[in-house]
Amino acid sequence: MTFLSKQLYKWHRMKMDSDFTLAFQKELNCVICLDYLVDPVTIGCGHSFCRPCLCLSWEGARSPANCPACGEPSHQKDFKTDIRLKNLVTIARKASLWQFLSSKKQICGTHRETKKMFCDTDKSLLCSQCSESQKHRAHKHYPIEGAAEECREKLLKQMRILWEKIQENQRNLNEERKRVALWRRYVNLRALMTRNEYRKLHPVLHKEEKQHLKRLYKAHKEIFPQLRRSWINKYRKKKHLKGVYQELMEMCHKPDVELLQDSGDIMARSESVMLNMPQPVNPELSAGPITGLVHRLNRFRVEIYFDYEISNHSIRLFEDVRSWMMRPHREGGSLNSDRSDYFAAWGTRGFSSGKHYWELNVNDSWDWALGVCNESWIGKNCTMITSKDIFLLLCVKVDHHFHLLTTSPMLPHYVEKPLGRVGVFLDFESGTVSFLNVTKSSLIWSYPAGSLNFPVRSFFYTGHK
Repeated sequence: MTFLSKQLYKWHRMKMDSDFTLAFQKELNCVICLDYLVDPVTIGCGHSFCRPCLCLSWEGARSPANCPACGEPSHQKDFKTDIRLKNLVTIARKASLWQFLSSKKQICGTHRETKKMFCDTDKSLLCSQCSESQKHRAHKHYPIEGAAEECREKLLKQMRILWEKIQENQRNLNEERKRVALWRRYVNLRALMTRNEYRKLHPVLHKEEKQHLKRLYKAHKEIFPQLRRSWINKYRKKKHLKGVYQELMEMCHKPDVELLQDSGDIMARSESVMLNMPQPVNPELSAGPITGLVHRLNRFRVEIYFDYEISNHSIRLFEDVRSWMMRPHREGGSLNSDRSDYFAAWGTRGFSSGKHYWELNVNDSWDWALGVCNESWIGKNCTMITSKDIFLLLCVKVDHHFHLLTTSPMLPHYVEKPLGRVGVFLDFESGTVSFLNVTKSSLIWSYPAGSLNFPVRSFFYTGHK
């Protein structure tokens, strides 16, 4: 073989090796960021992506989301790292690193050795002899190959924590957006309910009614700007968190040496940005007393007797309510499974006409629900959230806060939690059910006229401390 033929053969082999390397590297690239896969995950259609890239791509997407590569719908939500693919990417990165270290620039001019050690203090590359020198002896050193992978894993762990914070902030942002939209409607509903109740007591406009409504609208004017500011703060926090998350992702894609030299600052900032997460505002109105309300209803006082049964397995009221409150961003949800038994109680007497009033003490209860239910509903194991056969006032604890709600339909109430006795008033003549805070002599909620149009029994569901 002539010299020229040998050179051509050598060039051809080098080109084939180069083409093979490029093809191999291309298969390890994410089609979203066009860089080496970072924390690779593979979805149902078989395509693989960086976990951070896929999370950002699918954030806010409708379910099912579409594969960024082929467009096939995917219902997958939980991803597991593709270990084999991750190992292949690590091998490819090591090959790139060794190619970089083999260059003449990475040969120590003093000791003529390859610089394989990374000085964490100076953020510089050293040969083994330089790392033992007087100048660097007190510094921390790591073999660059292992140090880069360890640093990348720390970044990925930080990104997962940060992503959870981003999702938490988004949940709070969604809740705040809904709360802002519902707040005015709720205040108007309370104003209408208050007017109707005063009309029953006084045919003409009463001074106390004016004061009651004045306090209501004053509270609205104070709370509504707080809700708007809270929403704005969470929106700004969202942008800040996502900005830092994207910086972490970009850092993970950097070559090993640059990664080790530059990662310290972004790690510190990512930890700082997760502090002081804005929390949801829990607005609360003071439900002012209505003079003469309890006295008027006591004229219809009846004695209530209950049949009790342990029902924590057959009725999942509070679990359903919490799931409803946390929808759609949390699934399942626990829901006091570590507590003692819950007790359900149905009244021994049914009601189908007239006016009836009774009171129940909730002081020794944690989560509780009281009101009335359709006689045909008793014994069914259906969900209470969507049922139209029940009129209940509920008190549930979520994230260290107590929340009041009523069913048919589910409606949150922004008034103080009642302590002591709660009154229940049935008025079949107007077709309403009302709940009272007896201690405060205030109205918690009264259903619109015509809501009650079937026979009912009293209902009480609770657990004791």
